[in-house]
Amino acid sequence: MMATAALDRYAAAARDAARRRSRHWVAATHWIRHRLLPAEGFVLPALLALTAVLGLLARLHTPWIQTSMVTLPLLLGGFTLRFTAQLVLLSAAAIVVLADSAAMRPPHPDPGTVLLVGTTALVVLVMSRERVRLGVRGTRGESMLFDLRERLQAQGRVPQMPDGWDVDLALKSADGQSFGGDFLIAARSDQGSVLQLGLVDVSGKGLEAGTRALLLSGAFGGLLGSVPAEEFLAAANRYLLRQGWEEGFATAVHLVLDLRSGEFDCYSAGHPPIARLNSGAGEWELCETPGPVLGVLPEVVYRPTRGRLVAGDALLLFTDGLVERPGKDLAVGLDRLLGAAQTLQTRGFAGGAARIIDTVARSVNDDRALVLLCRSS
Repeated sequence: MMATAALDRYAAAARDAARRRSRHWVAATHWIRHRLLPAEGFVLPALLALTAVLGLLARLHTPWIQTSMVTLPLLLGGFTLRFTAQLVLLSAAAIVVLADSAAMRPPHPDPGTVLLVGTTALVVLVMSRERVRLGVRGTRGESMLFDLRERLQAQGRVPQMPDGWDVDLALKSADGQSFGGDFLIAARSDQGSVLQLGLVDVSGKGLEAGTRALLLSGAFGGLLGSVPAEEFLAAANRYLLRQGWEEGFATAVHLVLDLRSGEFDCYSAGHPPIARLNSGAGEWELCETPGPVLGVLPEVVYRPTRGRLVAGDALLLFTDGLVERPGKDLAVGLDRLLGAAQTLQTRGFAGGAARIIDTVARSVNDDRALVLLCRSS
């Protein structure tokens, strides 16, 4: 028994020692990854040394090493160094290139090396200048935009719908960019019995409009469900006016749907009309709702268009990128959209939003968004 107890104590001590070593290893790796490697006091000397080594090896005619490879530390410095430190690194690369040129007989610069190093330095400095304006280094700016895009998409996720209701959403940005000026916000209130949807189209398109959409989605998402439904667009209008943007207007459609009765109110701020499928007649009809755009006029009042959805009915909410074409009447685009929507009754509503966009506006250079809401029972 004494031997067994001794073995147990030895095993416990070994486990404690292993845990301590593990904690020390984690602490050391964390310090290296998050303190040492990002630290400019480590990175700049390391890249300067790498530049010097590459220049020396190229001077010794080492196989696979050429003077133009000083572009490698320049690229690495573009992701890790501040702008002034990059200028120091660029000076070191220039010295290496000049030393290599002076060592030639007769001394002359290699045009290809000068062009490659100069072009790389110019690109890195321009990109770094943009990061300086943003106030971040390395890829943190891109990471921030990625996080903001994820938040924008999360803001537009429709809450879990009760049985008998389905919502399908499709968003496509101009030029295939990850950011666009169209976004959706959604919320359920009154113990989940009321669904509110807001489809917003910010002026402009692509990344330019997408940056404003990122800001507005958070602000409008906070208003939705927090203010009375009849006051939402008025509150959004006041918020947009306070921003003072030169191109700060936006259009929006706000749908308030009672999931028990199917009754809905639709408010519009300069937005295209919504379309309603009347399952009894088997046809789509437009529901016009007048209202001024957001961010132009102060103290405006938005009044709703009312209706009711029964089993088999559906609604389409969409932005103008689907129906507006330069030099063409808006009615032509609306007819094309309703014609594409008519096929949903035979092909089914699942995935219908993306199919409609691909049918009527696949290659349109504009932001496009479409929400398909249907009641099955």
